[in-house]
Amino acid sequence: QVQLVESGGGLVQTGGSLRLSCAASGLTFSARNMGWFRQAPGKEREFVAATVPSGYSTSYAESVKGRFTISRDDANEMVYLQMSSLKVEDTAVYFCAADRDSGLSIHVSEYPYWGQGTQVTVSS
Repeated sequence: QVQLVESGGGLVQTGGSLRLSCAASGLTFSARNMGWFRQAPGKEREFVAATVPSGYSTSYAESVKGRFTISRDDANEMVYLQMSSLKVEDTAVYFCAADRDSGLSIHVSEYPYWGQGTQVTVSS
């Protein structure tokens, strides 16, 4: 049974930082592309960042490039999202997701496994 459990969300002021963590179990983590997505109220879920096995290749949404960094620890089956210079528009529920395979994917439909999400709120 695949489980993805996010943590690290919270309330932060504009310009602040947060680090999200995702603990994975029940899958061959080291062979999977892993992603972070987010969903704001009334909006569709959107891609934030993804990383292939070993982290040698990553992809970011334009809106977070230069501010967010995705990383992974394959030995401990963890994936992280370091968020800096946070903006009010970054407020959303952030989801960790596991892909079907190792190819870099940015589309929601290509991720069959999802965590429950963690709330990030950025105040002005």
